[in-house]
Amino acid sequence: MTDFLRQLPLRFFEVPYEGSQIPAGDYGLGRGANCQRYAYAVLAYFGVVLPPFRSSDLWSDRVHTKKVEGGFEPLDLMLFGPNDSAYGAHVGLWTGQDGVLHLAKSVGVPAIWSLEQFAERPEYRRLIGAKRVRSLPGK
Repeated sequence: MTDFLRQLPLRFFEVPYEGSQIPAGDYGLGRGANCQRYAYAVLAYFGVVLPPFRSSDLWSDRVHTKKVEGGFEPLDLMLFGPNDSAYGAHVGLWTGQDGVLHLAKSVGVPAIWSLEQFAERPEYRRLIGAKRVRSLPGK
């Protein structure tokens, strides 16, 4: 298991999926979260605060994040969808060891899936790409 997963309190693995809990400048998880809000709350736990980007805004952002072309690192933001469009894309966090921590409606609570598991599902079959936060603490 990747180091950052061991550091996350248990409450981060018990968050219920709630689609109406979108990023809105507050990354509290008390009422559940959608995928973006969950990913941003995990980042915030490690001292990284991003603007409340929706997935398409995250993908187009060049100020706070940069695109990653392979060589993923833990806490890179991964975007998945049925096609190449970032609009409405599903967002998770790379754990290392071919795993992505994410919160999906189909599971209901946080899960770690391999890239192959995403590819098996029509709504997530395309890895749109990855984004790395430009200034992670300790780097």
